[in-house]
Amino acid sequence: MDGKDRLEKARERIIETIAQNIHLYGLTPSAGRQYGTMYFHDEPLTLDDMTEKLGMSKTSMSTSVRALSDLKLVERAWKRGVRKDLYQVSDDWYQSFIDLFSIKWRRAVSLHTIAVRRSLKELEDLVKDPDIPDEVKMEANADMEKLLYMRDYYEWLDRLVDAFEDHEIFNLVPIKDKSVDK
Repeated sequence: MDGKDRLEKARERIIETIAQNIHLYGLTPSAGRQYGTMYFHDEPLTLDDMTEKLGMSKTSMSTSVRALSDLKLVERAWKRGVRKDLYQVSDDWYQSFIDLFSIKWRRAVSLHTIAVRRSLKELEDLVKDPDIPDEVKMEANADMEKLLYMRDYYEWLDRLVDAFEDHEIFNLVPIKDKSVDK
């Protein structure tokens, strides 16, 4: 096996690992292969380039690149004299993770916070209602305790997302200094 074959084998192993794990981002294995292929390509690629390299349809490439772009894993690039859209992998994996984490968790926190607030209000009204049996009021009070716990959790999670977005997370979990490895 010559040097080029060994290089391709090492790259293919990483591309397949990305394809297997890309579901964590809500994407398909084919999008993972596309991302991995783009990662090892030093120049921006067109959809035609990707179709040729991966043997997939241009429609599939377009759908995947849009999904990768929505998650800020790839971005459009510009090259003088090239009329077709070019795409390249975003350079900052840390920021890509932060963006994905923040988008998904902010949405979840918002949905849960609204639901908890509404349910707490309903339960408070239920407990105050003189026509409601004591047994139901006791259950409502127990549920309110659970919802208060949930509210505290989602407030904490909101602060955690803030720590990611403000990059304060790097004070707790620093990025490894590349110069140390050399």
